[in-house]
Amino acid sequence: MTLAQIIELLLPQLILLITVLAIFIADLADTRKEKGWAPYLALAGILLALVVSSLQWGREVALLGNMLRVDRFSVFFNGVVLAASALSVLLAISYMRPRTPYRAEFYALLTVVALAMTLAAGANNILMVYLAMESISITSYVLVGYLRQDAKANEAAIKYFLYGAATSAMMLYGMSLLFGISGTLDLKELADFFAAGVPETSRWIAFPAMVLLLAGFGFKTALVPFHQWSPDTYEGAPTPVTAFLSVGPKAAGFAILMRVFITGLPRFYTDWAALLAGISIVTMTLGNLVALRQSNIKRMLAYSSIAHAGYILIGVVCLSLSTTSPFNGINGAMIYLLAYLFTNVGVFLTVIAFEEATGSTTIADYAGLMKRSPWLAVTMLVFLLSLTGIPSTGGFIGKLFVFGAAIQVQFYLLAIVGIINSAIAAFYYLNVVRYMFFTPAPEQAGPVPVPRPLRWVLAICLVMTFVIGLYPQPFMNLAAGGAGLLASL
Repeated sequence: MTLAQIIELLLPQLILLITVLAIFIADLADTRKEKGWAPYLALAGILLALVVSSLQWGREVALLGNMLRVDRFSVFFNGVVLAASALSVLLAISYMRPRTPYRAEFYALLTVVALAMTLAAGANNILMVYLAMESISITSYVLVGYLRQDAKANEAAIKYFLYGAATSAMMLYGMSLLFGISGTLDLKELADFFAAGVPETSRWIAFPAMVLLLAGFGFKTALVPFHQWSPDTYEGAPTPVTAFLSVGPKAAGFAILMRVFITGLPRFYTDWAALLAGISIVTMTLGNLVALRQSNIKRMLAYSSIAHAGYILIGVVCLSLSTTSPFNGINGAMIYLLAYLFTNVGVFLTVIAFEEATGSTTIADYAGLMKRSPWLAVTMLVFLLSLTGIPSTGGFIGKLFVFGAAIQVQFYLLAIVGIINSAIAAFYYLNVVRYMFFTPAPEQAGPVPVPRPLRWVLAICLVMTFVIGLYPQPFMNLAAGGAGLLASL
C-alpha cells in the first residue's frame, strides 16, 4: 500500500488532528478572551471528518500492518461518534462561555476524543484497542474535571480516573494473557490460533483473560459491576460533557467489545455469551431500580444510561448471523446506539436549558415546565417516550431489534427481563412528565429560554428521533451492512 493510499484511508483522522492543531495555534495567536471561533472551528473539522468518513462506505481495507481497518462497521461507528461529538460541541457553546476562559482548549480536547473514538471503531489489533481506549479515557478525565473551580467536577474527575485506572490495568493484564498463550496481538490471527484447537491449559487462561478484558470494555460502556463511576461523574461533570460521555465513548466501547469478542474470540462464544447475558440482566435491572429513587435528573439519567447499556448488550449476546431474519443481534445493537444518540442528547439538551435558566437539576423543580416553556416540555416528552420505547420513536426501533434478536435465538429470558425493565423504566421517565405537565409551577418561577445553538441541536435530535422511528429502513440497511461484514472477518 502506498503512502498516498494510507493518507486517503486515514483522512478523517488527519482532518481531526489538523483541526486540533489549528485550534491550538489560533488560540496562541488570538489574545482576546472570547475565543468565539473555537467551537465553530471544532465543529467544522468534525463535520468534515464525518463527511469524508461516510464517503469510505463500502471499502474493506486493512492498513498499518492490519492494526486498523476501514470497513462498513468502522464507518458506521465513525458516523455515530462523530455525530455525538458535533452535537456535544453545539451543546457546550452557551454552557461553557460564562464558566471558563479556557474554552479553546476545551473544544480541542473534545476533538481529540473524537479522533480517539474513530481509531477505536477501526481497531483490529489488541495493542491498537488499548491505545485507543486509553486516549479516550485520559482526555475524558480532563473534560470531566475541566471546571477546576467546581468541587463536584473535581470529585467526579478523581473518581472517574481512579475507576478508569483500575479497570485499564485489568484490561491490559487480560490482553497480556491472550498474547502469552497465542503469541499474537492481531484479532484475526488470535481467532485462527484458537480455531486450530485449544489445549485445555490455554482454555483455562483464555476465560479469565476475557473477564479481565470485559472490565475495561464494561467500564467504558457502564456495565454492572463496572458502573460505579457513572452516577457521581454524570452529576459532577459539566452537563455537555455528561451528554457526550453517555453516547460517544459508550458507542466506541461497544464497537470495540463487538469487534474483539466476535472476530477475535468466536471460539469462546458460548462462554462469553453466557457471561454477557448475566451482566445484561443485572445491568438492566440494577440501573432501572436505582433510577426509580433518584431526585436529581442527572443521576437518574446516569442510572438510565446503565440500564440502556444492558439493553444494547442483548444484541451482542443474541447474535445469529447465519439466519435470514432481520434480527441478527449486531444490527440491533448498532441501531439502538444510533437511536440512543439522538434521544439521549435531546434529553440532556433540555436539562442544560433548564439548568442554565434555573441553576437546578432537581426533578421536582421541573414542575409546571409546560406553562413556563411549552416547546421544551413537549420535546422533553418525546425524548422520554423514546427512551421508554414507545412506537413511532427511535427508541422503539432499537428495542424492537434487540428484543427481536433475543426471540430469534429463543433466549426468551433476556427478552422477558428486557420488557419488564422497560415497564419499570416508564415509571421514572413518566414521573418527570408528571412534574412537567400536571404539577403547578411555583409562583415565582419564570420562563425557561433556550439559547439559539441549543435550538439547533433540539431540532436535529427531534427530527432524527422521529425519522428513525417512522422510516427506519435506511438505518436498518446501514446496520445490516456493518453487521454482515463483522461476521465475515
